[in-house]
Amino acid sequence: MELKPGNLSLQALRAFARAPQRITLDAASREALEVGAKAVAAIVRAGKPVYGINTGFGKLAQTHIPDDQLDLLQRNLVLSHSVGVGIPLSDDVVRLVMLLKVANLARGFSGVRPAVVDALLALLAAEVYPVIPSKGSVGASGDLAPLAHMSAVLIGLGQVRHRGSVLPAAEGLRIAGLKPLVLGPKEGLALLNGTQVSTALALSGLFSIQNVFDAAMVAGAMSVDAAMGSDTPFDARIHELRGQPGQIETAATYRRLLSGSAIRASHVTGDDRVQDPYSLRCQPQVMGACLDVIRGAAATLLREANGVTDNPLVFPESGECLSGGNFHAEPVAFAADHLALAIAEIGALSERRIALLIDSSISGLPPFLTAASGVNSGFMIAHVTAAALASENKSLAHPASVDSLPTSANQEDHVSMATFAARRLGEMADNTAGIVAIELLAAAQGIDFRRPLRSSAPIEKAHALIRGVAEHLDGDRFLAHDIEAVKPLVANGTFEPAR
Repeated sequence: MELKPGNLSLQALRAFARAPQRITLDAASREALEVGAKAVAAIVRAGKPVYGINTGFGKLAQTHIPDDQLDLLQRNLVLSHSVGVGIPLSDDVVRLVMLLKVANLARGFSGVRPAVVDALLALLAAEVYPVIPSKGSVGASGDLAPLAHMSAVLIGLGQVRHRGSVLPAAEGLRIAGLKPLVLGPKEGLALLNGTQVSTALALSGLFSIQNVFDAAMVAGAMSVDAAMGSDTPFDARIHELRGQPGQIETAATYRRLLSGSAIRASHVTGDDRVQDPYSLRCQPQVMGACLDVIRGAAATLLREANGVTDNPLVFPESGECLSGGNFHAEPVAFAADHLALAIAEIGALSERRIALLIDSSISGLPPFLTAASGVNSGFMIAHVTAAALASENKSLAHPASVDSLPTSANQEDHVSMATFAARRLGEMADNTAGIVAIELLAAAQGIDFRRPLRSSAPIEKAHALIRGVAEHLDGDRFLAHDIEAVKPLVANGTFEPAR
C-alpha cells in the first residue's frame, strides 16, 4: 500500500486495522520530509529561540537550550513522558496509531527527517508493535504519554510485541533491522504531539460499531417477523415526509429485509393489533438517527486521520515555526461521545425487543420462548444479561468531552479527554454485540415457532447463520455457549451490511 498523506480512506484504515500491510511512502512525501527537516536545521543555525526546537516544553518554554544539549532535550522528553499505565493497547489499535503518526509526519510540516518515518515503517513491516499503555492521556497537548511509549522504542527503550510475544525494545529493533535512533531537534516533540492514539481508538470503535449496527438491523427485522409485527411503519411515504436521511435509508433496509416474508403475509388481514410497540415500529427513527451520527463521526475522524496535529508546525516556504493548538483533540472527543450515544441506543433498542419477544402477551410466542415454560426458563435470564449490558452502556455513554482537568502548572488549562472518550467505545461496542447476539438467538427461536411459515430470503439467511452455530433451544441448556458462538458473528461483520 502506497501511503499518500492527506488521502487516507476509511476503507484503507479499516483494512489496515484488520491485518498488517506493507506501507510505502510516495515520492512527494519524501521530498516534503526533506524540506521540513532542512527548515528546522536552518532555525537551529540561526540560534533564535523557537518552542520545541531549542527551548524547554510546556511551562518551561522560556528556558533556552544550548545547541550541544538539543539531542539530549529530545531524548529526555521521550523518557519523562513515558508514564502511561493500564492494559496495553491491542495490536490493531497500535498499527493504526503508527500509521496515523506516519501520515501526520509525512505531510512535511513537523520538521522530522525521513529516517524517523522510515523507522516507524520498518517496525510496521516487521509486525513489531510498541507496547503502549492504554491510560495516561487527557487528549490535549497531544496523546503525550502513550505516544512517548511508542517513541521510546525508536531510541531502544521500552517493550514491543511481536507475533504475541513481549520483547525488549532493543530486540524489536533488531527484528526490524534497525538501530536506536538519536532524535534530532524537534523530532521527539513531533512524535509525542498529536491526536493519533485517541483517533486510532475512535476509529477502532467506529469500525466495531458499524459491524454491530449491521447486525442490529438484521436482528430488528427478524424480531418484527418473529413477533408477527407489521411492516407498515417502514412505508417510504412516512419517512419521506420527515426528510431525515438516515431514517429514510434504514426504513428502506427494513423493507428489503422483510420483503417476501410468508410470516408477514399470513397476518396481513385479520390482525387486530393497531400499532406495534416502539421497539419494532420506531426502528427507522432510532436506527436512522444512529446511522446519521455514525456517519457524521466517521467524517470527523477521517479528517483527523488525514490532518496534521502536532505542535509547533514548520512552514518551510517562509521559514516560520508556528505554535498553535492542533494537538487539542476536541473534535475526536465530540465524535467519540456521539458514537457512544449511538452504540448505547442501538443496544437499548435491541434489549427492548428481547423483552418483547419473551413476553407472550405481546409477542404471541411461548413464554420466555420455550415450549415447556415452568420447568424451563428459556430466555428469561438471557434477557437479564442483555439488560445488564444495556444499563452498563448508559453509564459509559456519559460524555467525556465535558470534563477537563488543567495540567502542566495550568499552562495546559483545558483538555479534551478524547483518549478515554474513544477508548470506552470498544467496551461499549462489545457490550452491544452481546445484546444483539442474544436478540438474534431469541428472534431465531421465535421464527422457529412460526414454522412451517418461512420468513424473507435475507432473514432466512441470517437464521441459517445463527443455526449454524447454535441449535434451537428445546429445553434449558448452558446458553452462554450459544451467546458466545453468535457474538463473533455480530462483532466481525458477518451479517449482510445494512448501511
